[in-house]
Amino acid sequence: MSLEIFWEKALEQTRLSIDDESLYPLKTDIITSDLYEKDDFIIRKLDTSKFNKKKLYGPKQNPFSPWEKILEIDKIDNNHQLILNKYPVQKGHILLITNSWQPQNGWIDINDWNAIKKVNKDTSGLWFFNSSPIAGASQPHRHFQLLRRSKDEISCPREKWFLEMKLVKDCDSKLKKNIIVSKFNFLENSSSLLELYLELCKKLGLGDPIKDRKPRYPYNLLITNKWIAIIKRSNDNIHGFSINGLGFAGYLLVTEKSDINYLKKFGPEKLLECFV
Repeated sequence: MSLEIFWEKALEQTRLSIDDESLYPLKTDIITSDLYEKDDFIIRKLDTSKFNKKKLYGPKQNPFSPWEKILEIDKIDNNHQLILNKYPVQKGHILLITNSWQPQNGWIDINDWNAIKKVNKDTSGLWFFNSSPIAGASQPHRHFQLLRRSKDEISCPREKWFLEMKLVKDCDSKLKKNIIVSKFNFLENSSSLLELYLELCKKLGLGDPIKDRKPRYPYNLLITNKWIAIIKRSNDNIHGFSINGLGFAGYLLVTEKSDINYLKKFGPEKLLECFV
């Protein structure tokens, strides 16, 4: 049984960071039932009324170099650090970042997989990675995001969809043509996890590090204790929606710029097709 030491530290640093006004939790209201009948998406509307514009000075060129000490959770071996996400989508929203500069749009390497494995052994949940701005990344310094889940909790609203999806390319769904899914087991060694990641990237047409300095296309990566998925991306913002890996996991965020009528008429899955 995992001890969840990192999770407990994340909660403590969350309390301290909120008291210090160093954390800006995103306040949202769930509006799913107003727009959608099924349960495979959760749609939230962002509440901007509580934003303190006087204190939001805008992002630093590289907010992870150095990171704010009050957001610090723990050191992960020699190459990585766990910190809190300054703009969390849920309580205890964790970031795993590289200590030294590594590009977000480069290939995930063995050191990354070592660190992800170490964290997940203690605190697990839904991991997601956005490879570039077109895939929803807000920072160019390499960082992975973790939303902790309890043992009996599903990783995300779309988990059943991913578990049932077959690895086929000749299908009618534009979405499935640009997504590849595989079973995943964190008990495998890091080399095997790296090999699986690279194999899936190659099958999806992202290239491989032997021939390509970086992946050929932007992509999102989702990782759970049961499955891994890679989504090839073509756009970031359409119909007023900005989608990162969480959108494909089933979490949609509506803002004042979003075309609610499009979402209500065509549905969330049709919206996602616009981004691949």
